[in-house]
Amino acid sequence: MDTPGYHHGNLRRALLDAAIEAITESGPTAWSLRDLARRAGVSHAAPVHHFGDKAGLATAVAAEGYTLFADALEAAPGGFAELGVAYVRFAITHRAHFEVMFRPELYRADDPEVAAARARATDVLTRGARTVSPDADRAYAVAAWSAAHGFAHLWLSGALTHDGDPETLARTAFRAMFTPG
Repeated sequence: MDTPGYHHGNLRRALLDAAIEAITESGPTAWSLRDLARRAGVSHAAPVHHFGDKAGLATAVAAEGYTLFADALEAAPGGFAELGVAYVRFAITHRAHFEVMFRPELYRADDPEVAAARARATDVLTRGARTVSPDADRAYAVAAWSAAHGFAHLWLSGALTHDGDPETLARTAFRAMFTPG
C-alpha cells in the first residue's frame, strides 16, 4: 500500500513517538492502542503487531526511558549533587518516560531490556552515593533517591513553586543535603 501516512520507515519508532506524545498530553494511562494508531497514521492492528498490547507498548516506553535515564546519569558532571540535578533534568525533559518508568503496574517490569537499563541506572546512582559515603548502604541510597524523585515529582506537579530554574534550585538543595562537611 502506498497511501499517505501508511508507510513509516520505522513503524515501531512512530508508535513509540505517538505513545510519548499521548502520555505527555494526557498522562500515563489515558491512551489506547487505537489512539496511537490514529496518531501514527497506521492501521489499528499495527500497534498490536509490534507490541502485543498496551502493557507491551508501555514496556517499550519504560525500557527506552531507563536507557535514556542511565545515559543522562552517566553524563552528569562530577559530584553526587549533580546526579540529583541530572535526575531532575531527565524528569523534566523526558516527562512521559519518567511517568511510565515509575509506574511498574503499567508495564512488564521483569522485561529483560527494562531490567538491564534499570540496573544500569541504579548502578550509577549507587556508585555516586559511595562518593559521598564509602559505606553508603541501601538506606542512604533510598534517601537520596527519594530526595531527587520527590523534587522532580513536586516540580512536575506544580506543587513546588519557585521563580527560578528547577536545575538551579535542585543543585542548591542537593548540595546542601549531600556535600560532606
